[in-house]
Amino acid sequence: MASLLTAACQSPGAGRKLEQFETSSAQACYDRTTQPYTFVVDAHVHFRPFGGEAVPYTELVGYFQSAGVLFVNAFGIGQMFSAQSGCQRFSSCPTGEIKPTIRNDVINASNALLHPTTETHLTLSMSFPDLSKPRHIVQQMALLDEEFGPAFGWMGEVNLVKQALFDHSHQATPVERIKDWAPFMARLRAPDQGRPPMPLSIHADIGSDTEPTKYLHLMESVLAQYPDNPIVWVHMGLSREQTRMDPQQHIEILSRLLDAYPNLMLDISWRVLYEAYFRHAAIRAQYVAFFNRYATRILPGSDFVAAKGYKYRDYVREVEINSRINQYLSDKAFRHIALGQNYFNLMGLSYQAPEICQ
Repeated sequence: MASLLTAACQSPGAGRKLEQFETSSAQACYDRTTQPYTFVVDAHVHFRPFGGEAVPYTELVGYFQSAGVLFVNAFGIGQMFSAQSGCQRFSSCPTGEIKPTIRNDVINASNALLHPTTETHLTLSMSFPDLSKPRHIVQQMALLDEEFGPAFGWMGEVNLVKQALFDHSHQATPVERIKDWAPFMARLRAPDQGRPPMPLSIHADIGSDTEPTKYLHLMESVLAQYPDNPIVWVHMGLSREQTRMDPQQHIEILSRLLDAYPNLMLDISWRVLYEAYFRHAAIRAQYVAFFNRYATRILPGSDFVAAKGYKYRDYVREVEINSRINQYLSDKAFRHIALGQNYFNLMGLSYQAPEICQ
């Protein structure tokens, strides 16, 4: 195990190619004893930072190729510092105002059209929506479609409630506002030009260490009102404000909602999950059993934010840390989560995860 870990840190997934995931009777099986445990799909990576300059687009795409990450969701960022503020990170502007903007989606789409790649499958995501002010979301979606054609296949990460931004003028979306999402949620379910339904990745904190389920009702309201929309609950609802939740309580909440809402999926991105939960053997065992049970409902990701100054080694580190849980999964769960079958099914892609070698 140690040798695999070292190899993954140095060059996880090196040599992987899209061709290995094409449907074919000759598709080779995946040998977990010799091949990396790092994920093939990064369903949660931010191509744009909260403010300031980003890692150059072509350089960032090169990170994915070198790391063996073949399928990527190109998120902007849910909310950003104003262009005039000069802020790039929370540490430099601990109280600067952050607001939703369409700016980063336009930049991502422009870069994708200017610099096409055949080595990485990219899915552009709209991250501009302000869920507390949904009135103009459909018009803004139409604007992006008019400018870039059917380039966008996802929406998110958008913030239902994100306590990390409370010092930056963000507030929890009022529960009564959720009913007003109906027009854009309908557009996501039935996009134009024959495209499959667009998944929606939502950041929705369950609560905090002092009030464990304070905001759970918000996500429950979304799921109850829009059960037919593919919804991805990022970070399993956890956050830096909630690092001591009882795992059994957390798993019971998630299990209840997964059972009730077949279109709900979970995103297990962000190193907070490893640092606060998965690194501890007894807690990890509970989550591994949960992931094995719901093997077809989980998506992997790094939650890497491509702010200028970060390098390939930083991205590789996030991929490796967020992939450590994969070592303990059953073969079925590993194939569906780490090797991407859940992502292919959700997106209706023609790719197929290889079977695990026996």
